[in-house]
Parts: sequence; C-alpha cells; structure tokens
Amino acid sequence: MLAITPFPAQTGAAKAAEPPPIARQPAEFEPQAAVWLIWPQVDHLIGYSNELVALRIIEAIGPHTPIKVAAANAKLASRARKLLPAAELASGHVEILEIPAVQFWVRDMGPAFVETSDGRLAVADFAFDSWGYGDPTDADVRVEEQFDRRVAAALDMPTVSSTMTSEGGDREVNGRGTLLAVEAVELGRNPGMNKSAIEAEFRRLLGVKSIIWLKQGLREDDHTYLGPIATQSGDRAYTAVTTNGHVDEFARFVGPNKILLAEVSPEDRDEPLGRENHARLEVNYAILQQAVDQDGRPFEIVRVPLPRPMFATMRPGDSVYDFISTLVYRDGSTFPAGQPIKVVAAASYLNFLVTNRVVVAPKYGGSGDGAASARDAAVERILAETFPDRTIVMIDALAVNFGGGGIHCITMHQPLLRDITLADPAP
Repeated sequence: MLAITPFPAQTGAAKAAEPPPIARQPAEFEPQAAVWLIWPQVDHLIGYSNELVALRIIEAIGPHTPIKVAAANAKLASRARKLLPAAELASGHVEILEIPAVQFWVRDMGPAFVETSDGRLAVADFAFDSWGYGDPTDADVRVEEQFDRRVAAALDMPTVSSTMTSEGGDREVNGRGTLLAVEAVELGRNPGMNKSAIEAEFRRLLGVKSIIWLKQGLREDDHTYLGPIATQSGDRAYTAVTTNGHVDEFARFVGPNKILLAEVSPEDRDEPLGRENHARLEVNYAILQQAVDQDGRPFEIVRVPLPRPMFATMRPGDSVYDFISTLVYRDGSTFPAGQPIKVVAAASYLNFLVTNRVVVAPKYGGSGDGAASARDAAVERILAETFPDRTIVMIDALAVNFGGGGIHCITMHQPLLRDITLADPAP
C-alpha cells in the first residue's frame, strides 16, 4: 500500500508550528498516495444515487490507489462499511474515517495538499463560504470550513491558512509553478481583494509562480441565484446550486505544458446554452493561446467537446429543489414554490479524476442516445491518447451533476512525493 511519511503528531493544546515555506502544489497527474471521498448523505434528485457514483469511482480506482472515505458520523460510517468492498476494507486499502461534514464536495473544502521547501506535505487551508451561497458564520459552513484542518490533524500534517476564500475546483496547477483560475469565481468570492492580492495568497499557499486568469466558466455553472436561463425549447431552467464557473468544468492540466480545454461542437452553437458557452470558451482559448508557463513556454491545447445540455424535472422533496426554492433571485424572478421546475445538470467531460493507473471520466450516452454515445467514444479516445499509461473508465455521474458538480468535485488526490525537476518537460 502506498504511504507518505507524516509530520510528527501534535500533542496537547500547543499551537502547531508553521511549516516551512510552500514550494509547490503537486499536479493531479503525479503519483498519488491516496484519493479522498466524503460519503454522501443525500441524493440531489430522487432516483439518482450519489452513493452509486461514489461506489463506481471506488471500484474503478480501488485496485490501484488507496482510498480514504470520510464519514460525517458513526451511522454513515456504518452504512459505508456495509456497502464498500469487504476485502478492501479488511486489507486497509480502503479506510473509513469519521470526520464531520455536511456536503460531499471534498475537492472544494477538502485538503489542498502542498509540498514544503523541505520536501514534506502540508495542507493549504483557504476560507470557505459555501460557494457564495452561505454566510461564513453559519453552523454548516463552519463545519465545512474546518474539514481540511481536521484531515490535516488526522494525517499529522501542518496547515498554512488564509482568510481568502477559494475552492479546489477553481484551481488547476501543473505542478511546476503555474496556476489556472477563473476571474468570475475568485474575485466574486473575495470582493475586498484585487487580483494582485489574490495572486499573492496563491503564491504563499500554493507556491505558484505564474497565474493565468481565465474569464468565465460554463453558463450552466453560473450561480443559481442569478436566475433561470433560457433553453432551446423556449422555456427556462435553473442551475443546480453551481459555483459560478469552476475551472475543472472546462480547462484541465494533463501535463506540465498540456491543457485540455472544452469546446462547443458546431452543431450545438445555435442553441442558447451552446451559443453562450462557445463565446466564453473561445475567450478563454485566446487567453491560453497567448499564455506561457512559469518558464516562458507556450502550452499545447487540446479541445474536448462538451456534452449536449442535460435536463431533469425537480419537485419538492428533491434536495436541490428544496434549497433553491429558498433563494432570492437577482434577476427579479420568483421561484414557483410547490411547482415542478426544469434544472440543467453541471455536465462536462472535463470533470474527470486522474489517479495512478486509472482516469475516471463521465459518460452521457445512456438510454439509447446514439449521438451522446458517439461523443462519449470520441472523448474516450482523446483521454486514451492523453493518458496512454492509464486505463480510461467512464461512468454515469449524472446524479452528481444534478447537484452542481462532477467526479472531480467529489474526490481529492493526496500526492505521493518524489523528487522532480521543476523544469522537466511533459512526460
């Protein structure tokens, strides 16, 4: 079983020592000691199981990468223990830890593992405000904000903390010193900070040298409280408690100098969502074409199609419906309380997870949809060419998409440190 050497355990009530300066945040495509998940407590849409998605991810990566499952309480830990593979639990390859949590988006409020200047691991601890939907003083938000520090304590790792709000799903690093982030997200979370101040905190907590600012994320990832959005059929759909544009929905580092960037297929550009996404993505494409990495080298950019928009009807009792029915909508619209609504999924092929031997990616070609199956196959080929040393496993993750995220959002990689040359070219 892969392992890391932890920092010495902290004892008593003594304040944890500040770790040495942060050298870098390892990239997801580097070796991993483990993958973290939080056991889901609810489903977003009745009939769509978040537990099943978590189990499919564990089944795909379990034979190759150790898994740590955080359960919010003893009852959930017991349920997870009943559903998880008994042999993996007995071997310790899958481990359950009781750590308080409310949501299961571990990518966002979970531990951002960073490497210190003396070659050890620490956790970068950003502030958290429930993706702009919550007040940091709310009890549930406080529980989520403390999650990464509780993981650090369980692993005997120090933390380096910031009052700046930022979520892991909006930070993509190449492991050599370059960060991708989205202006609409980072500036929106931190209205009292300008880009220079935000960049300074990224440098301090993540050890990055170069920050590339992309403008906006996908339209179906816009904040729900901005109001419902127009669809091709002429009606309007609500977004699913989304983040306002996380980068892991549309742009991913897959090597030190290689980026996968979402693209709207030509046949989808005449409908409202496709038209807006195409405009936004081409702005981001132009930025990346002009950008260079920390050593002044341009990037190889590979375009990956987006799935066609995916919709569902939600009603009272669906957890997403129950939450968004409480929002005040900035466009002046009134939520039709008690009535069914149309909701668009946060669906993207780019919300995949890279592990030691497997890449777990979403597929959308179920229910006999030939066009969607063909697009699944095209994306699978791109991923296979991108990761020739890994197996591509594509799973149905719509249950998670209808909660506002995807496979990447509900997982977090824990690096296995090794010596690298920061100027090494892409493998």
